Amino acid sequence: MAYFRKTSRIVITALAVMHLSACSRTARWEKVRLHIAGETTEKLPPRPSPKAAARRWLVALSLLAGLLTGVQTSLASGLGGDSWQEEVLLHDGRKTTIERSQTYGGRGEIGQDAPVATHTVRFNIANGQTVTWTSPFDGEIGRTSLRLLAMHVKDGTAYVVTEPNLCLSYNKWGRPNPPYVIFRWQGDSWQRIGLEALPPEFNSMNVSHRIARMWAKDRNGTTLTAAQIQAENATNQPPYRAILREPVAASPCPRYSPSPKAPD
Repeated sequence: MAYFRKTSRIVITALAVMHLSACSRTARWEKVRLHIAGETTEKLPPRPSPKAAARRWLVALSLLAGLLTGVQTSLASGLGGDSWQEEVLLHDGRKTTIERSQTYGGRGEIGQDAPVATHTVRFNIANGQTVTWTSPFDGEIGRTSLRLLAMHVKDGTAYVVTEPNLCLSYNKWGRPNPPYVIFRWQGDSWQRIGLEALPPEFNSMNVSHRIARMWAKDRNGTTLTAAQIQAENATNQPPYRAILREPVAASPCPRYSPSPKAPD
């Protein structure tokens, strides 16, 4: 609601500026017409300078540009979220149920689905202890920066395997190869670890890799079985079939340079 109030104020202000500018021109030309027709001897108002006219239009255009930017970044916001459960097959054959949820927002393109702003997974590890991992909204990326690929538990320790969400995130996370960003629950917080610290028996990609809004909306409030997850994750791309331990041959994203040059 706050967004719509702000948008309304911007629209009204922009329209008011353009209306006043148009009225000013109309009033002046009416006096010019009357003066030419001899119907008035009133002194004509001074002609506005090009700079003054340009400033008025610049203000109006700036307000409209702000409005368009707000539309682009806010069409996806305030759209609620979705949540669902997944039956996860662990490395030792046990199954556990995890809860996943996500919200929407950020820099969305007009006409496209809202990007995922935050993504959260909750699950039990041992003795009834529940842990929560969240990929928060990243202002630099304009959405959540990580996508969940797998979760595993060993000796009461939880591990989460993720991938950077699109190329901006891939570069921000240091261009990992294989393209994984891995976290381990240590004490009372998540710590990023290297691939070499991930137990070698963890091989499977055991959570759904799909997070698009329309997909999540269809699964909202449901539970996906391990078989459904395996079927949905079927792919020919090696990094997503199983957890790789060796670098892939080609980088999935160009290396962006801080200079205006084209990417490498």
